[in-house]
Amino acid sequence: MKNSMPMCDSELIHGELVKQFSEIMPKDEDFYELADLYKMFADSTRVRILWVLSNKEMCVCDIAALLGMTKSAISHQLKSLRLANLVKYAKRGKEVYYSLADSHVKDIFEKGFEHIHE
Repeated sequence: MKNSMPMCDSELIHGELVKQFSEIMPKDEDFYELADLYKMFADSTRVRILWVLSNKEMCVCDIAALLGMTKSAISHQLKSLRLANLVKYAKRGKEVYYSLADSHVKDIFEKGFEHIHE
């Protein structure tokens, strides 16, 4: 078949290579945590919120107005992002301002855009 993925026709296992990588391979739980992190980027609303916050700290009301959504809907998504350690908040009087949790989040976000625009 023309469109099938190329596969190895050999049963040869390169033992030294397998051993080398098995010694440095992260634990399964690290891969599960990384997959959970990337799940946060699977929702377009959360991605839009992250884009906003990658540019400016904002309160829930402003994010809701900008995205044309309810405060409740934005708060729900922000809670998920906060639990995933992607955003943090600071309460100032009656307002709650959100920002990215750290520079790594911005890096992940920017690399994603860089990749899709290649």
